[in-house]
Amino acid sequence: MDNNHSEKDLVARARHCPEAFGLLYDQNYAAILNYCLRRTGDVELAQDLTAETFVKALKNIGRYEWRGSSFSAWLYRIAGNELTSYFRKGLHKAVSLEHLRESQGFEPSSPEELEDELIAAQEQLARQQEFLSCRQKISQLPPKYQEVIALRFFAGKSHQEIAEILAKPEGTVKSLLHRGLKKLRSFF
Repeated sequence: MDNNHSEKDLVARARHCPEAFGLLYDQNYAAILNYCLRRTGDVELAQDLTAETFVKALKNIGRYEWRGSSFSAWLYRIAGNELTSYFRKGLHKAVSLEHLRESQGFEPSSPEELEDELIAAQEQLARQQEFLSCRQKISQLPPKYQEVIALRFFAGKSHQEIAEILAKPEGTVKSLLHRGLKKLRSFF
């Protein structure tokens, strides 16, 4: 039995069986969380948006129709709508590194490991700063470009998968991605 057929059967069972929806949740949670995290840069917010995505999916699973696109594509659409709604409300704000230090306990665990932890922390901070800088630049793009870039580079989706998620022709996705990357390059 191929994956699409088994996923289709699992979705059909999930309409009446919470355990089946639990399996769909387990299969898709990490990918949806990662997508939300890459779009927001905030773990708690990403977890909230992911939870809301699955709540909406559970509430509406009876209306989900199998039209050749995967269940995960439907989840990405819901997550994308949740992200758009959140950003439209203007509730997002930057978090300072000092806040992360205070709230996350960003301190070396012992004096012996101080140098190794400091080097590791500096490398992690550099990666985080690079990511935040890139995310900030991406957030300046129109939402249609943000979405295709996030799906392509943060979620690792193919052009075909993005087309399925966004319900757009693959050529349109390629065009949006090309134009979005061109605009993004102009920011650097």
